[in-house]
Amino acid sequence: MALRSLCVFCGSRSGVRPAYTAGARALGMAIARNGWRLVYGAGDVGLMGETARAAIEAGASTLGVIPTHLLGREQGKRDLTTLIVTEDMHERKKVMFMNSDAVVVLPGGAGSLDEFFEVLTWAQIGLHGKPIFLLDVDGYWQPLLALIDHIVAEGFAAPSLQGLFTTVPDVEALEAALQDGSGWSVRAPHPR
Repeated sequence: MALRSLCVFCGSRSGVRPAYTAGARALGMAIARNGWRLVYGAGDVGLMGETARAAIEAGASTLGVIPTHLLGREQGKRDLTTLIVTEDMHERKKVMFMNSDAVVVLPGGAGSLDEFFEVLTWAQIGLHGKPIFLLDVDGYWQPLLALIDHIVAEGFAAPSLQGLFTTVPDVEALEAALQDGSGWSVRAPHPR
């Protein structure tokens, strides 16, 4: 199956390191360069805005999904190919996920963690087999990876949890994995 749409979960803030913004912009450009569609949270702020602006400037198709209550706060981007306004956050995540072939998680806060863990949990219980990538810009996700190792070591998840996502250090590694299918070929959902 060819990759057509890439769901990007990321921060509505830019973070303190310039590398985060650079990574978001590089991802947006890579999406356009490969002819993929960006599916994201429709915000025009933080890493969301950086990813979308770079993708749009480079000619990518975009699908933004935003709940009504965040239109003002996240300054919903209006120059998208398609904009969907949902009633709530849960519907937003579902619409984003259902309209994508793979998921990438850039640095972000509680919302990005919520999005990552929801799609990871869906994979764990066999609801999907889409590839999930953590884009570990400047080592941002290392504490999360240590926590997941701890969860497994303490017996709260099987070691198979660690195989349900792939961590890549930069956009170049992500792009290579998505282009050659390593780590992205759709996995069969686990039997329930």
